[in-house]
Amino acid sequence: MNHDSYTQAATYGQSSTHGAPGAWCDFNDADAQQGEFNLIPKGTQALVRMAIKPGGHDDASRGWMGGYATASDETGAVFLSCEFVLLTGPFAKRKIWSNVGLHSNKGPTWAQMGRSFIKAVLNSSRNIHPDDGSPEAQRARQIRSFGDLDGAEFAARIGIEKDGQGEYRNIIRLVIEPDHKEYAELMQAKLQRDGCMGGGSGGGSGGAPAMASPASAAPTPQPGTIYTPRPGNAQSRPAWAQ
Repeated sequence: MNHDSYTQAATYGQSSTHGAPGAWCDFNDADAQQGEFNLIPKGTQALVRMAIKPGGHDDASRGWMGGYATASDETGAVFLSCEFVLLTGPFAKRKIWSNVGLHSNKGPTWAQMGRSFIKAVLNSSRNIHPDDGSPEAQRARQIRSFGDLDGAEFAARIGIEKDGQGEYRNIIRLVIEPDHKEYAELMQAKLQRDGCMGGGSGGGSGGAPAMASPASAAPTPQPGTIYTPRPGNAQSRPAWAQ
């Protein structure tokens, strides 16, 4: 090997990056393999973003349109396949995967749990007190399709449970709604982040955002007027781990 060739090889070994050709010939400087993530501690609270992996299942008679629902060929169950990304706290950017039940052949319980979860997500993301029965609050708990939930940001408490294989995994244990004492503090992080992104935080002094005004002109098959999230809060769907 001549001097020029030796210099070139040494340069690859010492300063290569994952984008340099030498990085795919010499792996001495590659990072060590990382083991499985430790579980997020039970009881951790954070702002999270919900994303739905479309499953392509529609049922117009139930209002499931847009291809967001997923149907299991094995059990006949129908659900929303969801990813939740933590946005705040020491575990920011970590992800949790879970299903939101829509239908089970075993009975109505799973669907009732799914409806309760979605209602809580709407209350938390749109700052609606669970006991608020005003017309404005009722309209804000309506959606045009499951697409309105894709990108919703809400406060949550993380839990741990065993999956079907007996392995421990993180779950969304509780959606934190405006009647919880922790809600204002958790949502303050959203106001600060939106302010930094140019969304502004409004002139109020409270810790939680005010409920946005419902849109009045959006056409919808549902009776009444449907709440529309403000445009600056739309999020792109994150990549899914298969």
